[in-house]
Amino acid sequence: MRYVDLHCDTLTEALKSGQSFTDGGLQASAEKLKKSGCAAQCFAIFTQGENAAAFFEESLNYYRSMLDLSANSLAEAKTAADFDSCLNGAKTGAVLTVESLGFLHGETDKLPALKARGVKMASLVWNYKNELAYPNLIFKNGLPDFKRREVRGLTPKGREAVEILDSLGIIIDISHLSDGGAEEILKNRKAPAVASHSNAAEVFDVSRNLTDGQIRLLADCGGVVGVNFCKDFLGMGTTARDTLEEASLHIKHIIKVGGEDVIALGSDFDGIPAPAGLEDCTKIQSLFEFLLNNGISSAVLEKISYKNAARVLFA
Repeated sequence: MRYVDLHCDTLTEALKSGQSFTDGGLQASAEKLKKSGCAAQCFAIFTQGENAAAFFEESLNYYRSMLDLSANSLAEAKTAADFDSCLNGAKTGAVLTVESLGFLHGETDKLPALKARGVKMASLVWNYKNELAYPNLIFKNGLPDFKRREVRGLTPKGREAVEILDSLGIIIDISHLSDGGAEEILKNRKAPAVASHSNAAEVFDVSRNLTDGQIRLLADCGGVVGVNFCKDFLGMGTTARDTLEEASLHIKHIIKVGGEDVIALGSDFDGIPAPAGLEDCTKIQSLFEFLLNNGISSAVLEKISYKNAARVLFA
């Protein structure tokens, strides 16, 4: 079955590690994506630290060069027509996203340039506060305290950024955003927003996972939640069966709370340790088989695998 993945760190990992983006040992290399049946993959440019702005430029140039080198397996997907061509063909559609706009240092006038350069989706923040927002991760004695949830939200510059992103048609990603920030963005929202790689806090209680209220608000605005395969957010099982079962529990809970149109995939491949049973993108079909054998109909599975994500990405 074809699928869409809303988040991976493959672009950043390939650039930093020197591993082959096309056919190397990465969890979501271009050739593995083609083999796995991926119809569209969101490639995040991850930006953090002192040299984040320069790294964004380097990553963007690298992304363009990798599209050229992987032309037999990847094709840039910006429109619904682009996606349909990939869905009905053999290539994977490449979608450019940004994980954390902190590299702009609050200079919201630079946001239109991101649209012009092909960015389809962006998050305001990663794990550390920036000029735009607070993250959903709180540190205690230098370590993440996953049991506490951050209530502080957007800064004035963050609110300004949200308005500009919406006007540009860049999809807002809340996966690393604080509860306060998520509420500000999602309450009474009309345009779809996305949690590109998040799970359900009611299933596994960590602050990186979404509350039921957040899931409902994402559903209300026509958005989607991409289920994350990271063990830190799925659960504590260690076997392949554990991983598939845990992913299934999150998927079913999100459907129960928000309906079958809010659920999607957001693997976080190449940003996470390989989970047993979902070590790389070629194992995603195993998840689909597990879901079909455990109460998910083929019609709902099509929504999970690609229809819901494609509706938001390529509207």
